[in-house]
Amino acid sequence: MTRRSANWFGARGRAGMTARSWLRNQGHDDEVFDGRPVIGIATTWSELAPCNAHQQRIAESVKRGVWQAGGFPLEFPNMALGETLVRPTAMLYRNLLAMQAEETIRANPLDAVVLLSGCDKTTPGLLMAASSVDLPAIMLTGGPMLNGKHRGRDIGSGTAVWQAEADLVAGRITEQECHVIEGCMSRSAGHCMTMGTASTMACIVEALGMQLPYAASWPAVDARRSVAAQRTGRRIVQMVDEDLKPSDLLTPAAFRNAIRANAAIGGSTNAVVHLIAIAKRLGVELDVDDFDRYTRDVPTLVNLMPSGEHLMEDFCYAGGLPAVLTELGELIDGSTVTVTGRSMAENIAGAEVHDRAVITSAAEPFQAVGTGTAVLRGSLAPDGAVVKQSAASPRLLQHTGRALVFEDVDEYYAVCRDDDLDVDADTVLVVRNAGPRGYPGMPEVANVPVPKKLQEQGIDDVVRISDGRMSGTAYGTVVLHVCPEAAAGGPLALVRTGDPIRLDVPARRLDLDVPEDELQRRRAEWQPPPNPHPRGYPRLYHEHVLQADQGADLDFLVGGSGSYVPRDGH
Repeated sequence: MTRRSANWFGARGRAGMTARSWLRNQGHDDEVFDGRPVIGIATTWSELAPCNAHQQRIAESVKRGVWQAGGFPLEFPNMALGETLVRPTAMLYRNLLAMQAEETIRANPLDAVVLLSGCDKTTPGLLMAASSVDLPAIMLTGGPMLNGKHRGRDIGSGTAVWQAEADLVAGRITEQECHVIEGCMSRSAGHCMTMGTASTMACIVEALGMQLPYAASWPAVDARRSVAAQRTGRRIVQMVDEDLKPSDLLTPAAFRNAIRANAAIGGSTNAVVHLIAIAKRLGVELDVDDFDRYTRDVPTLVNLMPSGEHLMEDFCYAGGLPAVLTELGELIDGSTVTVTGRSMAENIAGAEVHDRAVITSAAEPFQAVGTGTAVLRGSLAPDGAVVKQSAASPRLLQHTGRALVFEDVDEYYAVCRDDDLDVDADTVLVVRNAGPRGYPGMPEVANVPVPKKLQEQGIDDVVRISDGRMSGTAYGTVVLHVCPEAAAGGPLALVRTGDPIRLDVPARRLDLDVPEDELQRRRAEWQPPPNPHPRGYPRLYHEHVLQADQGADLDFLVGGSGSYVPRDGH
């Protein structure tokens, strides 16, 4: 079997000499050019991406496994996206990471790639890239932090931030106490240990069959994550011989498994946007309604923050994702092929639940069937919107209230602490211009805090509606991803303060109760906002980004590029 890399290292004359010679300056001997598989290790390590800052150690373990299996590992950097530090949002750059990684993989003498991710957008970004190139690929996520510990109780990353913010606004804690909570919440390497987007996407990659069993949940500092890394390195070499590619694994059935797994774990709504984007790279038909269609018969089994009380370390010890998939039984298609070369059914055979407080049974679930992500449609969201039912207040799932409209999130924060804000418990807060084009990048700003005036009255949740996203660590009755977004001329752009809005999650409806002739008058007055970005990637993004229901990828990146092979050594 002729390896792709042989077109570089096995080439005759100047081209082969050049490829081999310059790698020798790193101390490599003739043996690495003998036709063995060349394995790229795509890392998103950076000290600017705290969730991924331990990837150098993980990469070394992967390399050890590659060497053991007779491969030649070469590590290369990719854009690091840390949601906690990147502004305006890491989501703006997910597609740039995907583009960069795709071109790096295509342009270099690689036979396969190991994808090292962690923080929210690095996981889908790398998987989008690998799907487009379609060389053998396997992912290893970086693992969650250890449980946060504060005054005798567990606290979760992100979730504790929203709680502390509410307590600070209400005067229940001081700024200094917030600083103490910060340190207690982040006490080891790793990504969020709540069931936020990072943990959600780690589990989803495993449910898709693109990660080794149990690898989603080992804590970042657990020695078993290094063991998983070494096994990943060994396995990718075997996958080259088997020519096992993303297109072989990421089938419609695999995506259905991932959607159902997301519902069972109480996963993030951000998974909707990411999975659609990945599917479109492969030509797999997947739309936003599938996230409702395939979850109506799925119970929420995992009792983790923000919907529950436990954290990823507990989830790991309770049995991890294989235990959850086993509990789902026939709802999971066990015939799908995975990176192990075996079926999903074979991967999870023998998996057991070790703590029913964390992973409940399907017979007695943490939350009832159909409490996952709901997809809403109606006059306010003709192309769809989503709501995380497991994190919402049951009393607000059917609600009609008067809109209080904010043109952007900054406008809301400027007044949310005012005692004279015209708001009550029935008010529907509308924050627009937070979508893919409007912000830009669709930031996690939709879960704005409840106004101070209401918090002081003991009201901890109100309906919030936005074309933006919210962190997977957040909670509340927040309607997200309203499509089309306001900046694209969707009905959200036409809402005015005082308009009645009707939310009916059981009926999957989101409606603006304003006469059609009035809406037509407003639409005639509406003007699309100009592109505020004169240059660079933000300008490109604004001009080409798709709506959330289409995965928010760039229109010219949909589909695959294939793996470039040089001709005659050039």
